[in-house]
Amino acid sequence: MNIRESIEQWEEAYLNPYAAFSKNSKGREREEEACDIRPAYQRDRDRIIHCKAFRRLKHKTQVFLAPEGDHYRTRLTHTLEVSQIARTIAKSLRMNEDLTEAIALAHDLGHTPFGHSGEAILNKICSQGFAHYKQSVRVVEVLEKNGMGLNLTWEVRDGILNHRTSGHPSTLEGGIVRLSDKIAYINHDIDDAIRAKMFVEEDLPECYTGILGHSVRERLNNLIHDIIRNSYGKPEIIMSPDMEKAMQGLRTWMFENVYKSD
Repeated sequence: MNIRESIEQWEEAYLNPYAAFSKNSKGREREEEACDIRPAYQRDRDRIIHCKAFRRLKHKTQVFLAPEGDHYRTRLTHTLEVSQIARTIAKSLRMNEDLTEAIALAHDLGHTPFGHSGEAILNKICSQGFAHYKQSVRVVEVLEKNGMGLNLTWEVRDGILNHRTSGHPSTLEGGIVRLSDKIAYINHDIDDAIRAKMFVEEDLPECYTGILGHSVRERLNNLIHDIIRNSYGKPEIIMSPDMEKAMQGLRTWMFENVYKSD
């Protein structure tokens, strides 16, 4: 009995026609014998969780550089929150949850310590510049396993590279992670900023919270439902125009008042 083949058959029977089917992957840079239990993207997910770069995320800052207390986000907790949001959307849309999870878990592997400030400084002092999404790909292609990399599938590497705001992932699963990342960091960073007493919920611009919601929980619920509702049965992952405009506006406000704040 080949369990992997049974799962691949199940995918073809159940998943959305626009989903990325495991058996149709463009493959890996180095050819490998297929696993008899796990489809390609599940195998990628497992490799990411077990790699050193994933473990290092627990010591990397999300936003606050030296917070007092254990409840502030790190890159690891942010990554897990992105994965949870992305998997919820993927399952609701009958997309490939394994691919979605693999991209989500790896999307920030190349991020710096010291949050946005660390990335900005490295970009100044590195002769070729620095971008965390490119470094994340470099981690999985080159740096892990003493220069061998993790040999992930093309679809996972594409999703990692294109999770940034200006990215254009080739799979809908990559598109889900791209939006889930924004949803996670905007709302959870608001939660951390309120905990740090930088502002209170009522200080957030009403022109955005009136559309998105007046609490972290309400905003997460509204944004996730909006993506599912507007993407269902379509060959694209989209939000309603008003919701997307409000989310981008709140993101800009966060950059001005939190991420770039002294």
